[in-house]
Amino acid sequence: MHRLVFGLTRHALLFLVYGALGVLLVLVGGAVALSLARTPDLKPWHEASLDAEYTRADAGEVADLTAYRQLEDRLFAQLQDEVYARVTSRDQRALNRYARGSLADPTAYAEDGNRSYEWSVPAPRAAVLMVHGLSDSPYSLRPLARRLHTRGCHVMGLRLPGHGTAPAALKTIEWEDWAGALRMAVADLRRRAGPGVPLYIVGYSTGAALAVEYALARMAGEALEPVAGLVLLSPAIGVAPSAALAVWQARLAGLPGLGKLAWVDVAPEYDPYKYNSFAVNAGQQIYELTRVIDAHMTRLTQAGPLAGFPRTLVMQSAVDATVSPVAVVTVLMDRLADDGHEAVVFDVNRSAEVELLLRDDIRDPVAGLLGERSWPFDVTVLTNAAADSSELIALHRQAGQAGVVREPTGMAWPPDVFSLSHVALPMAPDDPIYGARRLRRAPTIYLGRIELLGEQGLLAVPPGALLRLRFNPFFGYLEQRTLRFMGLADARMAGAG
Repeated sequence: MHRLVFGLTRHALLFLVYGALGVLLVLVGGAVALSLARTPDLKPWHEASLDAEYTRADAGEVADLTAYRQLEDRLFAQLQDEVYARVTSRDQRALNRYARGSLADPTAYAEDGNRSYEWSVPAPRAAVLMVHGLSDSPYSLRPLARRLHTRGCHVMGLRLPGHGTAPAALKTIEWEDWAGALRMAVADLRRRAGPGVPLYIVGYSTGAALAVEYALARMAGEALEPVAGLVLLSPAIGVAPSAALAVWQARLAGLPGLGKLAWVDVAPEYDPYKYNSFAVNAGQQIYELTRVIDAHMTRLTQAGPLAGFPRTLVMQSAVDATVSPVAVVTVLMDRLADDGHEAVVFDVNRSAEVELLLRDDIRDPVAGLLGERSWPFDVTVLTNAAADSSELIALHRQAGQAGVVREPTGMAWPPDVFSLSHVALPMAPDDPIYGARRLRRAPTIYLGRIELLGEQGLLAVPPGALLRLRFNPFFGYLEQRTLRFMGLADARMAGAG
């Protein structure tokens, strides 16, 4: 009798387990089928194999920027063969980045901002490495790089592996390849600038995360060149945890007929210096990089706040749809010792007539920075002078202090801007592609203010992509804070903000 009961129970449990697995497989299969059906057809720029790209395995042969750029030349020649030459007549459109000679074709411009670059000066006051963000290109940091160059800096702009070519390149790249390229660039910049010249890394988004990983790896014992300081713009210190699941989707994408699963977004490519399509692997790599940073910080702060970390200036919008502004504080800045670190946060525009349209959870995104608790870094919050005023003031609190000093800035919010954005921070308002005004007879596409009116549901890009601010109306302030941080400001500038 006991055997009969045991056998029936066993079969019942197996039935439930196999039934649950069957339901799960049906649900997964349905989700996969729905995803494949909704994803647009892939184009040559989604499927190209660009094997001339730098990886960390090339570190021995590609030891300086000259060799890196030579490899880059081969890569961009391959891009012409594998992508541009395979664009069908249907896709030869004026706004397609990969249609030769189009308004969005960066290779048709006088200077392609997707390439690595170097601007030297005699007797440099500082050496600066500029490192862009994920799916981005060196172009995004060129406005600030130009300013640093005019102030006497030897500037090097690094194109991270997998960027500036085709979005397909991000399907296979790994974050260690980015980190390897950054290590090569820092070592080469030190040799070129000479001893005694302070060396800084300016990182934007993922580039900022790579700068932090570099500094932490050196503190953990890796033999790396020291840096005098870090300037981090919209740093990717924390991203959505859902990115951790990307590895399974990426593995499924390797199966026959499931290539579309390699993509989070497949979108028209009209931006000459940023991919609109986003590979699943790209999200996975930045997630893994943030976990490495957190693990480093956890180990290095077991005995208390981390002392000796390079002086750091963070500039961040209080609202950011790409990275977590909170993680910048909790994972990084709050775990550092009081060694002269600074944070500048741009609040939302509280005078904008859109209060009813804002989500409840972002009504006061900077309250914690100016509350009762003090921080081990200087805090500056740029916010409205009053709820009904577009005038911008700086609320400044010194490290370890409770008091807040109110300072005028001479700046004001533009009437049609309700906040900054992740992509806006490093871009100047006079940029010909992403700036506040379209230049007359410009030979390039203009993306700064896209004003399209018509029926909803017709466009192949989400409305949010067109609403997003692409330039920083307070870029001059960002410049001033960077120059002051590096000791390059003149007397008038040194006392500002």
